[in-house]
Amino acid sequence: MHKPSRRATTAGALAVLALGGTLAATTPASAATRPTAAARPAAASATYNGACGTGYKVIGSTPVGNSGKVFITWNQSTGKNCAVTIRNTAGARIYMSVELKADLGHETTPVRDQGQYTSYAGPVYVAARGHCIEWRGVIGNASGGDSGHCG
Repeated sequence: MHKPSRRATTAGALAVLALGGTLAATTPASAATRPTAAARPAAASATYNGACGTGYKVIGSTPVGNSGKVFITWNQSTGKNCAVTIRNTAGARIYMSVELKADLGHETTPVRDQGQYTSYAGPVYVAARGHCIEWRGVIGNASGGDSGHCG
């Protein structure tokens, strides 16, 4: 069995070190300072803004893509539901809408608010005591909706 000489082992080690040094020198400085996923701030999430008024309690929400949420509220004393579409982050005017309707067992037209808004669309109201409701929200090209909350 042939034993490598000390000189060959040292030369190989120096070559590896030299190669490592070259790689480190060509790594962009930005790669070392790029924040990790844990260090990046989380995306804002829409929160209910109280637009429906006094006596309305949030009973649900539905995402509108990654842009915001449609919040559904209920007022026990009036028997009305209210809906509002809220952006995650207010910004430049963008097309937004919110619509709400009660499922009365026959075709009904939804109550709708739509336009170019900076932070939210709505509120819109329907009397729905004893009925299910359907809702939908749009923010730019994103949309979301659902049905339920039968009472």
